[in-house]
Order: sequence, then structure tokens, then C-alpha cells
Amino acid sequence: MDIEMNEMNLKLVMILQEWDPFDLGEEGYDEEIAEVVEAVHELHHPSDLAKRIQAIYERTFEKWIPLQECTKVSYKLLAVKMNTDIV
Repeated sequence: MDIEMNEMNLKLVMILQEWDPFDLGEEGYDEEIAEVVEAVHELHHPSDLAKRIQAIYERTFEKWIPLQECTKVSYKLLAVKMNTDIV
């Protein structure tokens, strides 16, 4: 993995740790964050990513996050992805 990809992934992780939808603290979501970062690489549309984020967190925590909240974070994540010049 190149340096730009590592930097992008670190930024994505930071955004997701700050998001903290269930108030568990930064360390409460390691597995979910890894899955969401993977999804950011696969998906390009904010609503698709938002639905995936919602499903990932709901599967683990059995709690529903409003799609609007997931969409807000999906825009932030995709902005990082679009601003990184990955060849």
C-alpha cells in the first residue's frame, strides 16, 4: 500500500472515530471502522455508502442510526477519498 493510500485511510479512521454514533469513545468501533474504510474504497455514491454504514453498525450494535446521520459522515469520507490522488 502506498503512502497516499495509508494517509487517506488514517484520515478516514479519524473521521469515523470522531463520529462516535453510540458514545462509546474512539476505541469502541475498530471492527466497524475497518469495514467502513473498505466500503469507502468500493463505493462512490454517498447514499450507497450511507446505507452500508448504517448496516455495518446496526449488525454489530443492534441499534439503528438514522440514514441522515450516516449520509453526513459518508459525504465527509468520500470527500477525503476524492481529494486523494490515487493512481
